[in-house]
Amino acid sequence: MSSKNKYLLPFILVTSLFFLWAFLHNINPILIPHLKKACQLNDTQSALIDFAVYMGYFAIALPAGWFMNKYGYKKGILFGLVLYGAGALLFLPSADTRSYTFFLIALFVIAAGATFLETIANPYITKLGDPATATQRLNFAQSFNGVGAFLAPLIGGKFILTGIEHSPDTLKAMEQSGTLQTYLQEEANAVRVPYLVIGIVVFILVALFLVVKLPEGEETTVDASQKEDKFSFSVLAIPQVRWAVLAQFFYVGAQVGVGSFFIRFSKYTMDLPEIPASQYLSLAMVGFMVGRFTGTFFMKFISPARLLVIYSAICVVLLLLASFVSGPVAVYAVMAVPFFMSIMFPTIFALGIAGLGAAARMASSLLVMAIVGGAFFPVLMGQLSDLTGGNIQISYLIPLICFIVVGIFGYSQSNKNEVVALQPGH
Repeated sequence: MSSKNKYLLPFILVTSLFFLWAFLHNINPILIPHLKKACQLNDTQSALIDFAVYMGYFAIALPAGWFMNKYGYKKGILFGLVLYGAGALLFLPSADTRSYTFFLIALFVIAAGATFLETIANPYITKLGDPATATQRLNFAQSFNGVGAFLAPLIGGKFILTGIEHSPDTLKAMEQSGTLQTYLQEEANAVRVPYLVIGIVVFILVALFLVVKLPEGEETTVDASQKEDKFSFSVLAIPQVRWAVLAQFFYVGAQVGVGSFFIRFSKYTMDLPEIPASQYLSLAMVGFMVGRFTGTFFMKFISPARLLVIYSAICVVLLLLASFVSGPVAVYAVMAVPFFMSIMFPTIFALGIAGLGAAARMASSLLVMAIVGGAFFPVLMGQLSDLTGGNIQISYLIPLICFIVVGIFGYSQSNKNEVVALQPGH
């Protein structure tokens, strides 16, 4: 068997994993308004969906890295897939009981599995072929993040959202007539078939990974001192790492917040129903995907740090519009944000690890852990909305502040003149 054929099937299988974690992150804006309705939640409670997912990443990132180094890529992928599939199947009893706590547990388990997959697939894809084309393979695999980001709102909007939105007065009348619980259970049941299908697909992948021979490709020459450096928190003493972790924390919080409340925001500002709003969100994620490609092109002429500053400033202006202008203009302003935030995760990542050598391994783990920002800022947005009588529009000032922090980080790095390539990201 030629070397090219040897790696083809493993490459296809590992590339499919990139879709899975992108789907997880980008289905949340569908689940948040849907479970808010089915479980009768306020905005703060509904934001716990993001909290469960991103706390899963925070809690599991380092254990996943340890597992990969001890047991290898294949076992790590299998373990991650089993967790992901099990979490998807947990949606069935969660829907049956209409228990929001069970839903959150299921999401945490899926996120734990996705953390394994993301921690392992990014470095592993570079091992599946000629080292000279490793970056090309990784960039191709990363394109499936964009596909997942685009398809998740479309699939969720079609198969999860029912389009039935009752006013508070109607809900009160249904409660008095005894039909409310039946309606709420029907809404909860809408997630059963989609997540059953997801679970089945993931366990099919488990079977394929079990039968397909995967080259491990682990480095066998790492000595004890390198391993110690790799897992040492002393790397935070390096200013660029410390500030990159902080910037990543704020950026992911902004990214998640902008998308998570988009359907609520569209309803509030222009009375857009949930299904059309999910389609608008999908279009916005096309912008995210296109932004990755155009951002890479612009970096041929503008340094990554300076482009980060420019894009952060544009996001601030767009969110000012979104927060204080009503109607379609506000919605279109939010829809434009994903295009400009598309380069931020990988650019912050790359600036944070630039020139670190062996220390880049621990820095990378910390930058992955920093996405826990996605657990906190949407909750703050929900709290601000609840405190202002359900004004979700004003809560978009919180991601605006986050983009200011990202811009400050970019400015601090803009005079270093380093050449930075885009790294794996969300």
